[in-house]
Amino acid sequence: MIIVTTDAIPGREIRDIIGMVKGSTVQSKHIGKDFMAGLKTIVGGEIKEYTDMLNEAREKAIERMVDEARNAGANAIVGMRLQSSSVMQGASEIIAYGTAVWID
Repeated sequence: MIIVTTDAIPGREIRDIIGMVKGSTVQSKHIGKDFMAGLKTIVGGEIKEYTDMLNEAREKAIERMVDEARNAGANAIVGMRLQSSSVMQGASEIIAYGTAVWID
């Protein structure tokens, strides 16, 4: 599956636009890791626990978007975007979305 953030794929022609596809997940961290991340805000620096959580969430959201595109008969996704929102303290939703297409 080719995934691009642009509306076209250089050197490839879009033969069919299948439609919007998306994948999302809501991730949270273990209370112990959340506590350690809270302590990190006092001393400063990267909060690795949240970086890892968001990386994991992005991967899952993209994987689910790709599954939806494959099930719809696509072999590429153009205009892919990622968006996040806070659902509650320590939990974030990540959504990946784009346009499923068939390319040559």
